Amino acid sequence: MKSLRHAVALLVPAVLALGTSAALLVFAVARKVVIPTDRATDTEILAVDTGAQTIELTRTLDTELPGRYGLFTTGTYGYVKVGAVLSADAKSVRRKLLTQIETGAKIDRAAGFSGWYYSTPSELHLPWESVLIGSPAGPCPAWLFPAESSTAESSTWVIQVHGRGTTRAECLRAVPVFHAMGLPNLVVSYRNDGEAPRSRGGSYALGAVEWRDVDAAISYALRHGAKQVLLMGWSMGGAIALQTAVSSGNHDAIVGLVLDSPVVDWRTVLRFQARAAGIPNPLPTLAMNALGSPLTARLSGSEAPIAFDRLDMVARADELTVPILLLHSDDDGFVPADGSHALAEARPDIVTMPRFSVARHTKIWNYDQISWTAAITDWAAANGFTASA
Repeated sequence: MKSLRHAVALLVPAVLALGTSAALLVFAVARKVVIPTDRATDTEILAVDTGAQTIELTRTLDTELPGRYGLFTTGTYGYVKVGAVLSADAKSVRRKLLTQIETGAKIDRAAGFSGWYYSTPSELHLPWESVLIGSPAGPCPAWLFPAESSTAESSTWVIQVHGRGTTRAECLRAVPVFHAMGLPNLVVSYRNDGEAPRSRGGSYALGAVEWRDVDAAISYALRHGAKQVLLMGWSMGGAIALQTAVSSGNHDAIVGLVLDSPVVDWRTVLRFQARAAGIPNPLPTLAMNALGSPLTARLSGSEAPIAFDRLDMVARADELTVPILLLHSDDDGFVPADGSHALAEARPDIVTMPRFSVARHTKIWNYDQISWTAAITDWAAANGFTASA
Protein backbone atom coordinates (compact mmCIF):
# COMPACT_ATOMS: atom_id res chain seq x y z
CA MET A 1 0.00 0.00 0.00
CA LYS A 2 2.86 2.36 0.72
CA SER A 3 4.16 1.96 -2.85
CA LEU A 4 0.64 2.59 -4.23
CA ARG A 5 0.27 5.80 -2.19
CA HIS A 6 3.67 6.88 -3.42
CA ALA A 7 2.63 6.21 -7.03
CA VAL A 8 -0.55 8.24 -6.61
CA ALA A 9 1.37 11.08 -4.98
CA LEU A 10 3.66 11.22 -7.97
CA LEU A 11 0.95 10.69 -10.58
CA VAL A 12 -1.54 13.42 -9.75
CA PRO A 13 0.91 16.36 -9.79
CA ALA A 14 2.54 14.95 -12.91
CA VAL A 15 -0.77 14.73 -14.79
CA LEU A 16 -1.77 18.23 -13.68
CA ALA A 17 1.58 19.57 -14.80
CA LEU A 18 1.31 17.91 -18.17
CA GLY A 19 -2.04 19.52 -18.93
CA THR A 20 -5.28 18.12 -20.29
CA SER A 21 -4.03 16.93 -23.68
CA ALA A 22 -1.05 15.11 -22.21
CA ALA A 23 -3.23 13.58 -19.51
CA LEU A 24 -5.57 12.24 -22.17
CA LEU A 25 -2.57 10.74 -23.91
CA VAL A 26 -1.55 8.97 -20.69
CA PHE A 27 -5.06 7.55 -20.34
CA ALA A 28 -5.08 6.48 -24.00
CA VAL A 29 -1.83 4.55 -23.51
CA ALA A 30 -3.24 2.92 -20.38
CA ARG A 31 -6.45 1.90 -22.16
CA LYS A 32 -4.44 0.09 -24.82
CA VAL A 33 -3.12 -2.17 -22.06
CA VAL A 34 -6.44 -3.27 -20.58
CA ILE A 35 -9.13 -2.88 -23.26
CA PRO A 36 -9.60 -5.96 -25.47
CA THR A 37 -9.26 -5.23 -29.18
CA ASP A 38 -9.89 -7.09 -32.40
CA ARG A 39 -7.17 -9.35 -33.74
CA ALA A 40 -4.41 -7.28 -35.32
CA THR A 41 -3.37 -7.64 -38.94
CA ASP A 42 0.40 -7.72 -39.23
CA THR A 43 1.08 -8.85 -42.78
CA GLU A 44 -0.38 -8.67 -46.28
CA ILE A 45 -1.19 -11.43 -48.73
CA LEU A 46 0.61 -10.47 -51.92
CA ALA A 47 -0.32 -13.48 -54.05
CA VAL A 48 -1.93 -16.92 -53.92
CA ASP A 49 -1.01 -19.62 -56.44
CA THR A 50 -3.85 -22.15 -56.34
CA GLY A 51 -2.06 -24.42 -58.79
CA ALA A 52 1.12 -24.76 -56.77
CA GLN A 53 -0.77 -24.16 -53.50
CA THR A 54 1.57 -21.43 -52.30
CA ILE A 55 1.00 -18.05 -50.69
CA GLU A 56 3.16 -14.94 -50.76
CA LEU A 57 3.24 -12.65 -47.73
CA THR A 58 5.02 -9.44 -46.84
CA ARG A 59 8.22 -10.36 -45.04
CA THR A 60 8.34 -9.79 -41.30
CA LEU A 61 10.29 -11.33 -38.44
CA ASP A 62 7.34 -13.69 -37.93
CA THR A 63 6.36 -14.56 -41.51
CA GLU A 64 9.94 -15.57 -42.34
CA LEU A 65 10.09 -18.15 -39.53
CA PRO A 66 10.50 -21.82 -40.52
CA GLY A 67 7.77 -24.18 -39.37
CA ARG A 68 3.96 -24.50 -39.46
CA TYR A 69 1.65 -21.59 -38.64
CA GLY A 70 -1.83 -20.20 -39.06
CA LEU A 71 -2.99 -17.17 -41.00
CA PHE A 72 -6.14 -15.23 -40.17
CA THR A 73 -7.67 -13.84 -43.35
CA THR A 74 -10.95 -12.33 -44.46
CA GLY A 75 -12.89 -13.73 -47.37
CA THR A 76 -13.79 -17.29 -48.32
CA TYR A 77 -11.55 -19.23 -45.96
CA GLY A 78 -11.04 -17.15 -42.83
CA TYR A 79 -8.25 -19.21 -41.27
CA VAL A 80 -5.67 -21.08 -43.31
CA LYS A 81 -2.55 -23.05 -42.41
CA VAL A 82 0.85 -22.39 -43.92
CA GLY A 83 3.99 -24.51 -43.97
CA ALA A 84 7.57 -24.29 -45.12
CA VAL A 85 9.23 -21.17 -46.50
CA LEU A 86 9.90 -21.87 -50.17
CA SER A 87 11.60 -18.62 -51.11
CA ALA A 88 12.13 -15.11 -49.80
CA ASP A 89 13.50 -11.77 -50.82
CA ALA A 90 13.91 -8.49 -48.97
CA LYS A 91 10.18 -7.70 -49.01
CA SER A 92 8.27 -10.96 -49.38
CA VAL A 93 8.11 -14.61 -48.31
CA ARG A 94 6.57 -17.45 -50.31
CA ARG A 95 5.27 -20.35 -48.20
CA LYS A 96 3.55 -23.66 -48.84
CA LEU A 97 -0.19 -23.67 -48.23
CA LEU A 98 -1.36 -26.50 -45.98
CA THR A 99 -5.01 -25.54 -46.41
CA GLN A 100 -6.29 -26.29 -49.90
CA ILE A 101 -7.31 -23.03 -51.61
CA GLU A 102 -9.61 -23.38 -54.61
CA THR A 103 -9.30 -21.30 -57.77
CA GLY A 104 -11.44 -18.17 -57.56
CA ALA A 105 -11.52 -18.06 -53.78
CA LYS A 106 -11.79 -14.54 -52.37
CA ILE A 107 -9.06 -13.70 -49.87
CA ASP A 108 -8.42 -10.09 -48.87
CA ARG A 109 -4.92 -8.70 -48.51
CA ALA A 110 -4.87 -7.92 -44.79
CA ALA A 111 -3.94 -10.94 -42.64
CA GLY A 112 -2.74 -11.89 -39.18
CA PHE A 113 0.12 -14.37 -38.77
CA SER A 114 -0.45 -16.78 -35.89
CA GLY A 115 1.20 -19.55 -33.92
CA TRP A 116 -2.18 -21.23 -33.27
CA TYR A 117 -1.99 -23.73 -36.13
CA TYR A 118 -4.99 -25.72 -34.82
CA SER A 119 -8.19 -23.67 -34.71
CA THR A 120 -10.71 -26.25 -33.47
CA PRO A 121 -10.43 -29.23 -31.08
CA SER A 122 -11.70 -31.68 -33.71
CA GLU A 123 -8.50 -31.15 -35.71
CA LEU A 124 -6.56 -33.07 -33.06
CA HIS A 125 -8.56 -36.27 -33.72
CA LEU A 126 -8.81 -36.90 -29.98
CA PRO A 127 -11.91 -37.44 -27.85
CA TRP A 128 -13.19 -34.18 -26.41
CA GLU A 129 -16.29 -32.50 -25.07
CA SER A 130 -17.47 -28.98 -24.32
CA VAL A 131 -18.07 -28.20 -20.66
CA LEU A 132 -19.00 -25.11 -18.66
CA ILE A 133 -17.01 -23.96 -15.65
CA GLY A 134 -19.03 -22.06 -13.06
CA SER A 135 -16.78 -19.14 -12.14
CA PRO A 136 -17.35 -15.83 -10.30
CA ALA A 137 -17.68 -14.25 -13.76
CA GLY A 138 -20.37 -16.70 -14.84
CA PRO A 139 -20.31 -19.90 -16.91
CA CYS A 140 -16.96 -20.09 -18.75
CA PRO A 141 -16.78 -22.53 -21.69
CA ALA A 142 -13.96 -25.06 -21.73
CA TRP A 143 -12.84 -28.06 -23.75
CA LEU A 144 -12.18 -31.27 -21.87
CA PHE A 145 -9.89 -33.85 -23.46
CA PRO A 146 -10.15 -36.98 -21.29
CA ALA A 147 -7.34 -39.50 -21.00
CA GLU A 148 -7.50 -42.55 -23.23
CA SER A 149 -9.82 -45.17 -21.79
CA SER A 150 -7.05 -47.74 -22.19
CA THR A 151 -4.74 -45.63 -20.00
CA ALA A 152 -4.71 -45.98 -16.24
CA GLU A 153 -6.96 -43.33 -14.72
CA SER A 154 -4.84 -40.27 -13.96
CA SER A 155 -5.28 -38.20 -10.83
CA THR A 156 -3.26 -35.39 -12.46
CA TRP A 157 -5.09 -33.03 -14.81
CA VAL A 158 -3.61 -30.32 -17.02
CA ILE A 159 -5.43 -26.97 -17.10
CA GLN A 160 -4.39 -24.68 -19.94
CA VAL A 161 -4.81 -20.89 -19.96
CA HIS A 162 -4.54 -18.83 -23.15
CA GLY A 163 -3.03 -15.40 -23.57
CA ARG A 164 -4.19 -11.82 -24.08
CA GLY A 165 -6.19 -11.00 -27.20
CA THR A 166 -6.65 -14.63 -28.16
CA THR A 167 -8.84 -17.61 -27.23
CA ARG A 168 -8.67 -21.25 -26.14
CA ALA A 169 -7.52 -22.46 -29.56
CA GLU A 170 -4.05 -21.08 -28.79
CA CYS A 171 -3.61 -23.94 -26.32
CA LEU A 172 -4.50 -26.82 -28.65
CA ARG A 173 -0.88 -27.40 -29.71
CA ALA A 174 -0.03 -28.73 -26.24
CA VAL A 175 -2.99 -31.09 -25.86
CA PRO A 176 -1.44 -34.07 -27.74
CA VAL A 177 1.74 -33.86 -25.65
CA PHE A 178 -0.07 -34.21 -22.34
CA HIS A 179 -2.60 -36.64 -23.83
CA ALA A 180 0.29 -38.95 -24.78
CA MET A 181 1.30 -38.93 -21.09
CA GLY A 182 -2.18 -40.11 -20.17
CA LEU A 183 -3.19 -36.78 -18.62
CA PRO A 184 -6.65 -35.21 -19.10
CA ASN A 185 -6.57 -31.68 -20.53
CA LEU A 186 -8.97 -28.91 -19.55
CA VAL A 187 -8.59 -25.94 -21.91
CA VAL A 188 -10.34 -22.98 -20.32
CA SER A 189 -11.62 -19.50 -21.06
CA TYR A 190 -11.78 -16.51 -18.70
CA ARG A 191 -13.70 -13.27 -18.37
CA ASN A 192 -13.52 -10.74 -21.24
CA ASP A 193 -11.70 -13.07 -23.65
CA GLY A 194 -14.57 -13.07 -26.16
CA GLU A 195 -15.82 -16.53 -25.19
CA ALA A 196 -16.35 -16.35 -21.43
CA PRO A 197 -18.77 -13.83 -19.85
CA ARG A 198 -17.98 -10.15 -20.03
CA SER A 199 -17.47 -8.28 -16.79
CA ARG A 200 -19.21 -4.97 -16.22
CA GLY A 201 -16.29 -2.94 -17.54
CA GLY A 202 -15.11 -5.54 -20.05
CA SER A 203 -11.41 -4.91 -19.38
CA TYR A 204 -8.42 -7.12 -18.68
CA ALA A 205 -6.96 -7.11 -15.19
CA LEU A 206 -3.68 -8.63 -16.47
CA GLY A 207 -4.11 -11.69 -14.24
CA ALA A 208 -5.06 -9.85 -11.05
CA VAL A 209 -8.70 -11.03 -11.33
CA GLU A 210 -8.74 -13.61 -14.13
CA TRP A 211 -7.02 -16.14 -11.86
CA ARG A 212 -10.35 -16.60 -10.08
CA ASP A 213 -11.81 -18.17 -13.24
CA VAL A 214 -8.85 -20.56 -13.42
CA ASP A 215 -9.31 -21.34 -9.73
CA ALA A 216 -12.89 -22.31 -10.56
CA ALA A 217 -11.55 -24.64 -13.26
CA ILE A 218 -9.30 -26.29 -10.66
CA SER A 219 -12.35 -26.85 -8.47
CA TYR A 220 -14.15 -28.37 -11.45
CA ALA A 221 -11.26 -30.75 -12.06
CA LEU A 222 -11.14 -31.76 -8.40
CA ARG A 223 -14.87 -32.51 -8.46
CA HIS A 224 -14.44 -34.70 -11.53
CA GLY A 225 -11.65 -37.00 -10.45
CA ALA A 226 -8.49 -34.92 -10.29
CA LYS A 227 -6.42 -34.93 -7.13
CA GLN A 228 -3.79 -32.53 -8.43
CA VAL A 229 -3.32 -30.22 -11.41
CA LEU A 230 -0.62 -28.85 -13.65
CA LEU A 231 -1.26 -25.34 -14.89
CA MET A 232 -0.02 -24.35 -18.35
CA GLY A 233 -0.17 -20.67 -19.26
CA TRP A 234 0.59 -18.98 -22.58
CA SER A 235 1.77 -15.33 -22.57
CA MET A 236 -0.68 -13.44 -20.31
CA GLY A 237 -2.03 -16.89 -19.44
CA GLY A 238 1.35 -17.39 -17.77
CA ALA A 239 0.72 -14.34 -15.58
CA ILE A 240 -2.73 -15.72 -14.74
CA ALA A 241 -1.29 -19.16 -13.91
CA LEU A 242 1.34 -17.58 -11.63
CA GLN A 243 -1.31 -15.53 -9.84
CA THR A 244 -3.42 -18.67 -9.43
CA ALA A 245 -0.44 -20.50 -7.93
CA VAL A 246 0.05 -17.88 -5.20
CA SER A 247 -3.60 -16.89 -4.62
CA SER A 248 -5.78 -19.95 -5.13
CA GLY A 249 -7.72 -21.57 -2.33
CA ASN A 250 -6.84 -24.79 -4.18
CA HIS A 251 -3.14 -24.00 -3.77
CA ASP A 252 -2.28 -27.44 -2.41
CA ALA A 253 -3.69 -29.14 -5.52
CA ILE A 254 -1.33 -27.27 -7.88
CA VAL A 255 1.78 -29.39 -8.34
CA GLY A 256 3.53 -27.72 -11.29
CA LEU A 257 3.52 -24.89 -13.83
CA VAL A 258 4.39 -24.97 -17.53
CA LEU A 259 4.72 -21.43 -18.89
CA ASP A 260 5.13 -20.63 -22.59
CA SER A 261 6.35 -17.09 -23.36
CA PRO A 262 4.92 -15.92 -20.03
CA VAL A 263 4.44 -12.46 -18.61
CA VAL A 264 6.36 -12.70 -15.34
CA ASP A 265 6.53 -8.95 -14.62
CA TRP A 266 4.14 -6.56 -16.41
CA ARG A 267 6.27 -3.45 -15.91
CA THR A 268 9.12 -4.95 -17.92
CA VAL A 269 6.75 -6.08 -20.67
CA LEU A 270 4.82 -2.82 -20.99
CA ARG A 271 7.98 -0.70 -21.10
CA PHE A 272 9.39 -2.99 -23.78
CA GLN A 273 6.21 -2.78 -25.84
CA ALA A 274 6.07 0.99 -25.45
CA ARG A 275 9.61 1.34 -26.80
CA ALA A 276 8.74 -0.93 -29.72
CA ALA A 277 5.70 1.23 -30.49
CA GLY A 278 7.71 4.45 -30.27
CA ILE A 279 5.92 5.67 -27.12
CA PRO A 280 8.41 7.88 -25.26
CA ASN A 281 9.11 7.99 -21.55
CA PRO A 282 7.59 8.84 -19.15
CA LEU A 283 4.25 7.90 -20.74
CA PRO A 284 4.47 4.13 -20.02
CA THR A 285 5.29 4.76 -16.36
CA LEU A 286 2.53 7.35 -16.02
CA ALA A 287 0.07 4.98 -17.73
CA MET A 288 0.89 2.17 -15.29
CA ASN A 289 0.59 4.58 -12.36
CA ALA A 290 -2.81 5.65 -13.72
CA LEU A 291 -3.95 2.03 -13.92
CA GLY A 292 -2.75 1.44 -10.36
CA SER A 293 -4.39 4.47 -8.79
CA PRO A 294 -7.93 4.38 -7.30
CA LEU A 295 -8.32 7.96 -8.56
CA THR A 296 -7.57 7.27 -12.22
CA ALA A 297 -8.02 3.53 -12.84
CA ARG A 298 -11.49 3.92 -14.36
CA LEU A 299 -10.37 6.80 -16.56
CA SER A 300 -7.65 4.46 -17.77
CA GLY A 301 -10.15 1.75 -18.75
CA SER A 302 -9.65 -0.54 -15.76
CA GLU A 303 -12.55 -1.64 -13.57
CA ALA A 304 -10.35 -1.48 -10.48
CA PRO A 305 -6.80 -0.42 -9.63
CA ILE A 306 -4.19 -2.90 -10.83
CA ALA A 307 -1.49 -3.62 -8.26
CA PHE A 308 1.57 -4.06 -10.44
CA ASP A 309 3.66 -4.99 -7.41
CA ARG A 310 1.50 -8.08 -6.88
CA LEU A 311 1.91 -9.02 -10.55
CA ASP A 312 5.72 -8.92 -10.31
CA MET A 313 6.52 -12.60 -9.79
CA VAL A 314 10.27 -12.04 -9.75
CA ALA A 315 9.81 -9.93 -6.62
CA ARG A 316 7.43 -12.58 -5.26
CA ALA A 317 9.57 -15.54 -6.32
CA ASP A 318 9.90 -16.79 -2.73
CA GLU A 319 6.13 -17.47 -2.68
CA LEU A 320 6.39 -20.04 -5.47
CA THR A 321 6.67 -23.60 -4.21
CA VAL A 322 6.15 -26.02 -7.12
CA PRO A 323 8.31 -27.08 -10.10
CA ILE A 324 8.13 -24.61 -13.00
CA LEU A 325 9.06 -25.17 -16.64
CA LEU A 326 9.76 -21.93 -18.54
CA LEU A 327 9.62 -22.08 -22.34
CA HIS A 328 10.66 -18.69 -23.70
CA SER A 329 12.49 -17.68 -26.85
CA ASP A 330 15.27 -15.19 -26.22
CA ASP A 331 14.16 -13.13 -29.22
CA ASP A 332 10.46 -13.20 -28.27
CA GLY A 333 9.85 -9.72 -29.69
CA PHE A 334 6.62 -9.13 -27.75
CA VAL A 335 7.07 -10.38 -24.20
CA PRO A 336 10.82 -10.14 -23.53
CA ALA A 337 12.42 -13.17 -21.90
CA ASP A 338 14.12 -10.99 -19.26
CA GLY A 339 11.46 -11.71 -16.66
CA SER A 340 11.65 -15.46 -17.25
CA HIS A 341 15.43 -15.44 -16.93
CA ALA A 342 15.18 -13.34 -13.76
CA LEU A 343 12.71 -15.82 -12.26
CA ALA A 344 14.96 -18.73 -13.21
CA GLU A 345 17.90 -17.00 -11.51
CA ALA A 346 15.82 -16.20 -8.43
CA ARG A 347 14.53 -19.77 -8.01
CA PRO A 348 16.97 -22.23 -9.60
CA ASP A 349 15.74 -24.81 -7.09
CA ILE A 350 12.32 -25.11 -8.77
CA VAL A 351 12.67 -23.50 -12.23
CA THR A 352 13.80 -25.36 -15.35
CA MET A 353 14.44 -23.13 -18.36
CA PRO A 354 15.87 -24.73 -21.51
CA ARG A 355 17.34 -22.26 -23.98
CA PHE A 356 15.31 -21.36 -27.08
CA SER A 357 15.94 -18.71 -29.71
CA VAL A 358 14.65 -17.61 -33.14
CA ALA A 359 11.10 -18.82 -32.39
CA ARG A 360 9.66 -15.48 -31.16
CA HIS A 361 6.43 -15.12 -29.18
CA THR A 362 4.42 -18.30 -28.37
CA LYS A 363 5.79 -19.97 -31.50
CA ILE A 364 8.39 -22.38 -30.12
CA TRP A 365 6.11 -25.36 -30.93
CA ASN A 366 5.74 -24.09 -34.50
CA TYR A 367 9.44 -23.51 -34.99
CA ASP A 368 10.88 -26.54 -33.19
CA GLN A 369 8.13 -28.95 -32.19
CA ILE A 370 10.57 -31.76 -31.35
CA SER A 371 12.64 -29.77 -28.83
CA TRP A 372 9.56 -28.08 -27.36
CA THR A 373 7.82 -31.44 -26.85
CA ALA A 374 10.97 -33.03 -25.40
CA ALA A 375 11.35 -30.17 -22.92
CA ILE A 376 7.84 -30.80 -21.57
CA THR A 377 7.98 -34.60 -21.54
CA ASP A 378 11.44 -34.70 -19.91
CA TRP A 379 10.39 -32.21 -17.24
CA ALA A 380 7.14 -34.07 -16.58
CA ALA A 381 8.94 -37.41 -16.29
CA ALA A 382 11.57 -35.96 -13.96
CA ASN A 383 8.83 -34.69 -11.66
CA GLY A 384 6.66 -37.79 -11.79
CA PHE A 385 3.72 -36.23 -13.63
CA THR A 386 2.37 -39.34 -15.33
CA ALA A 387 -0.92 -41.15 -15.62
CA SER A 388 -0.05 -43.28 -12.62
CA ALA A 389 0.92 -40.31 -10.44
